[in-house]
Amino acid sequence: MAPVHGYWNLRGYGQPIRLLLAHAGVEYEDRRYNLKGEAPNYDRSEWLADKFNLGLDFPNCPYYIDGDVKISQTFAILKYLGRKYGLAPKTEAEHIRVDLIEAEAMDIRTKWSSTCYNPDFENLREDFIKNFINKCKELSAFLGKHKYFAGETLTYVDFLMYELLDIHSTLEPKVLEGFDNLIAFHDRIRSLENVAAYMKSDKFLKWPLNGPMAKYGGK
Repeated sequence: MAPVHGYWNLRGYGQPIRLLLAHAGVEYEDRRYNLKGEAPNYDRSEWLADKFNLGLDFPNCPYYIDGDVKISQTFAILKYLGRKYGLAPKTEAEHIRVDLIEAEAMDIRTKWSSTCYNPDFENLREDFIKNFINKCKELSAFLGKHKYFAGETLTYVDFLMYELLDIHSTLEPKVLEGFDNLIAFHDRIRSLENVAAYMKSDKFLKWPLNGPMAKYGGK
């Protein structure tokens, strides 16, 4: 039986998992749940019908079911897939770099969500973009001349960082200007053979970035 990846019908926290699975050539069911109705009373019945019947220790989206393996939480899933498909760090130096950038990615994602879902988004937008450009300075310095964030080894965290760079570039295309190594990294990930093919297919989800209640990237 094919593995199942379950998440909302949007990019959000599920997209890095989808990109990694595409790269690894995994045939899986991409189960997407829809929110129906209008704010604030969205109908979550599609997800609720499955939520407590999947055998998950912590029922949440995203989740991944692979035989007897049933896990939720983005980072737990990415790490599991990284180990299974040869996309985990291999040396202590790589582990340190991946652990560090993973924590940074979590902070970046949290700030993205808290801003995009904030009712005052338009007033926060300018400072948010400026702050992300400052973060790009740090990311660029950390990446340096390496091909990937672990160094020369492609790991699960690269799909996470690709997605973060991509969604911020969707908000403001100029955020990566002047950071040639980040631009090259972004191009390198989306040019991976299986990822490029996936992005050209009808399986690829370009939009929405966020849920329908978001002030940016939703409906």
